[in-house]
Amino acid sequence: MTTQLSILGSTGSIGVSTLDVVQRHPQRYAVVALAAGRNIAKLAEQVRTFKPKLVSVLNQADIEKLQQLIPECHCTIVSGEAGAIQVATHPDADKVVSAMVGAAGLKPTYAAICTGKPVLLANKETLVMAGECMMAAAKEHHCTLLPIDSEHSAILQSMQGQPRDRITRIILTASGGPFRTRPQETFSKITREEALAHPNWNMGAKITIDSASMMNKGLEFIEAMWLFDLKPAQIDIVVHPQSIIHSMVEYCDGSVMAQLGMPDMRGPISYALAYPDRMASGITPMDFTKTSQLTFEAPDTKRFPCLRLARQAAEAGGTLPAVMNAANEIAVAAFLDNKIHFTKIADIVEETMKRHTTQRCGSIEDAVAADTWARETAKGLVA
Repeated sequence: MTTQLSILGSTGSIGVSTLDVVQRHPQRYAVVALAAGRNIAKLAEQVRTFKPKLVSVLNQADIEKLQQLIPECHCTIVSGEAGAIQVATHPDADKVVSAMVGAAGLKPTYAAICTGKPVLLANKETLVMAGECMMAAAKEHHCTLLPIDSEHSAILQSMQGQPRDRITRIILTASGGPFRTRPQETFSKITREEALAHPNWNMGAKITIDSASMMNKGLEFIEAMWLFDLKPAQIDIVVHPQSIIHSMVEYCDGSVMAQLGMPDMRGPISYALAYPDRMASGITPMDFTKTSQLTFEAPDTKRFPCLRLARQAAEAGGTLPAVMNAANEIAVAAFLDNKIHFTKIADIVEETMKRHTTQRCGSIEDAVAADTWARETAKGLVA
């Protein structure tokens, strides 16, 4: 029986990799709906190849662009947040892949969870902003949340067959990004191009900058708390430059389970798609004779203050993680637009957090309100 997929963020790096895996298993998967960002040319290619029933774009102008590129296709085209929610809740979808970048994925992902269908989650910001609400909705609607992030997929795989109450801690691995050994006094001179040159992973611009600042690992720290029902003290971060071990789980007897593989997102994507089964993903097999060493070191929070800020937000809880995330999105966008220096990303996030009075985040509306406030505050700091 063919599994029908809705994909949020189809033209981003996760969406493209997901469709690559899907193409390798045409008898097993089909695409019923796609939601995309600004890459209309890429979306047009995807529509021709996968022939979805429904497609969502950002706005009305993009609808017209897409129609011009694919006049031969007769799928329904919608737009905006409402359009993305239509994709997330398409009645024919068996599973939903949530791969939109940033806070834009919050409401569509929540809508998908409320359908009760399995949600394959790559949009970590969703749990950072409103983890309590998302997990409560997943429980209420019997929705299975399966992580696509390589680190959280590694944790899930390392937990299989093990009693959850015997876990003492999880260890998230981080590559350290492109500036792990760069002299800190030169950080203010980091260029956009340097920050976008990740040593191991091929990702979109926003997540690549987050990896360079190590905010990405901070977001994953908070995501892991919610996904695996852990306290901050049960989560450690270790820098592993080779990106071969994707994360580890330690048990009460001292045993540590690790998941290894090449740094290729098709691995965790295929695992989430086939779960609890496994299937070919297309990634290059490991050759241990060419892997001369696996090294580890402690993260440097003085060089990468975003890690400290993320832990602070995780421990405070409430609306502070949503504020941190929103401020980071604004600061990263400003850096990519060459409006601020690289070091100002953390400065803007920290100052926005300092100005916020943390409240309980008991609803999606609370998360959205905190997000809106933080964006305006961060924009003022950028200006």
